[in-house]
Amino acid sequence: MQTTRQQKIERLIQKDLGDIFLAYARTMPGTLISVSEVRISPDLAIAHVYLSIYPQQRAAEVMEQVDAQTSRIRGELGGLERHQLRIIPELHFHLDDTIDRMEHIDELLHR
Repeated sequence: MQTTRQQKIERLIQKDLGDIFLAYARTMPGTLISVSEVRISPDLAIAHVYLSIYPQQRAAEVMEQVDAQTSRIRGELGGLERHQLRIIPELHFHLDDTIDRMEHIDELLHR
């Protein structure tokens, strides 16, 4: 069960990472990156960030680049949240495939 503080921090991280990835996606024309969900550990030390990437064909390439730049992204996040959080959580990025699953279910229902 999550505390109210965890939920507030998750929303804050999601908003700020969304802004960071908006700027990051501008360097990659034709790619859209959105932060669909953030889950933070009870001790606020680890944040699991779920990214939705469009088009899906570039997802693996984008995830490799994001994983390679995790420390830079965490640094930018620290700059944005330095007054709200004492410790910036370690970031773990995951690909969110919810949209793909929804499309697959939709295809099955239309058959």
